[in-house]
Amino acid sequence: MAKKALHTCVRVMDLDKSVDFYTNVLGMEITKKADYPDDKFTLVYLALPGDNYEVELTYNYDQEEPYEIGNGYGHIAISVDDLQATHEEYSKTHYEVTGLKGLSDGAANYFFIKDPDGYKIEVIQAR
Repeated sequence: MAKKALHTCVRVMDLDKSVDFYTNVLGMEITKKADYPDDKFTLVYLALPGDNYEVELTYNYDQEEPYEIGNGYGHIAISVDDLQATHEEYSKTHYEVTGLKGLSDGAANYFFIKDPDGYKIEVIQAR
């Protein structure tokens, strides 16, 4: 039985701000958008160019309070060819970016950036 990961759902307060972050900061492209006015929500799917794995942004029309991210959520991770240059680029945005970090055994170098709703995205140096 073949299996394939499809997407990660992220609930957002401001769809336009979130689409801007995922497209203009992270470089993702919108793969599809579906509006369900009768059910009062909109879905926007995004993926990195050449990748089939998607992030699903869910915008619920009647959500008035920010979502609670909780202590069980970790992060979404993407890899980049030049971690230093990407860190410098993202640090020029108005989004929260951590310093560069590395695992003690040298297995990975990375940093985190938060999207408009506070979800963490881990950016890892590709090997």
